Amino acid sequence: MNTEKTYAAYLDQQDDLKSFRDEFYIPNNTIYFDGNSLGLLSKRAEQSVESILNSWKRYAIDGWSEGAQPWYYLSEKLGSMSCELVGAEPEEVVVTGSTTTNLHQLVASFYNPEGRKTKILADELNFPSDIYALKSQLKLKGYDTSHLIQVKSQDGNTLNTQSIIAAMTDDVALIVLPSVLYRSGQILDMKTLTYEAHKRGIIIGFDLCHSIGSIPHHLSEWGVDFAFWCNYKHLNGGPGSVASLYVNKKHFGNEPGLAGWFSSDKEKQFDMEHTLTPAQNAGAYQIGTPHLLSSAPLLGTLELFQEAGIKRVREKSLRLTNYLMELIEAELSGYGFTIANPKDDAARGGHVFLEHKEAARICKALKTDGVIPDFRTPNGIRLAPVALYNTFREVWQTVKILKTIMVEERYNKFENKRGVIA
Repeated sequence: MNTEKTYAAYLDQQDDLKSFRDEFYIPNNTIYFDGNSLGLLSKRAEQSVESILNSWKRYAIDGWSEGAQPWYYLSEKLGSMSCELVGAEPEEVVVTGSTTTNLHQLVASFYNPEGRKTKILADELNFPSDIYALKSQLKLKGYDTSHLIQVKSQDGNTLNTQSIIAAMTDDVALIVLPSVLYRSGQILDMKTLTYEAHKRGIIIGFDLCHSIGSIPHHLSEWGVDFAFWCNYKHLNGGPGSVASLYVNKKHFGNEPGLAGWFSSDKEKQFDMEHTLTPAQNAGAYQIGTPHLLSSAPLLGTLELFQEAGIKRVREKSLRLTNYLMELIEAELSGYGFTIANPKDDAARGGHVFLEHKEAARICKALKTDGVIPDFRTPNGIRLAPVALYNTFREVWQTVKILKTIMVEERYNKFENKRGVIA
């Protein structure tokens, strides 16, 4: 293992995505490794927000139908721009709502308990908001939480594919799982899980929040029924950015569980009828009027992904995380760190997950020294070198800083507990 700084510089020289770093605003004197929580602002995203503001200024209400980006069709256009990232057809994706609102919509639409099939299958490692939503939907349908099955983890960090399949019993009506686990970064085998669910007559959907913009997907090819995700992590859509959802075209024509103004067929919407004619695409699963200013950044950031290509993004992401793990093993052996993410490329998402008993303190020390990590209770450190704007030299610098923190025990200056926002 070459641990020299010159090798990191060499890797940066060979990087065919290095020019994309100039597209982003990088905080001064900071190594930003928290892009799996909130991506950085790009100059194009900034420009696209200004463009929507200018259309409001110039056209007023006519901005819904006039200008370069008519607002009435923006959600569908952004869905079309996103479709290659998830392996879908353009009409199967729409940018709308928030992550949890979209999950509520999709469960309300696809969870149809009947006879013995009344249960929802999830897992115990999922992000809490998904579980909150699933419990709410069960309650709305008259069921208690005993109807929520959560697959157990054998090690506290990962899930076993066969354990999930074994939980697909004949009383399960719906499955909702993460594509990538938010702590450990494990990629679930979505293709196999979808096949096994459908073999048993079960609808299945995935939360792509920690995989979108980081790994390729093939949702339509795999036959996934639905998916949903936020756009502010690897996709750099900005804080509070409008989210997205995918619905396989085999379900088109069905009414959404939660109907709303923008669920309508666009040709019928302003007929003002009290009987909904749903859109014959993923747009049917919209509820309210698009949030234009929170959607606008995606015009710029999705353009960057179209230019870079998700295949090249994934290839560099794997090189970055492999390099980070190799340096950690070479430089930090004996300091109490455990690499708790999968080391196999096929099973690892876009971040490295370290466990350490002093994790909260170490994260505070890193931040003081100019590295922005992400702490996860109780003992986790997530480090996400993002392909579009992080460098191999930053990976090298981060490990050097981390080693200094451990050798000099700089973490002892801080309390070993999280802040209000971890």
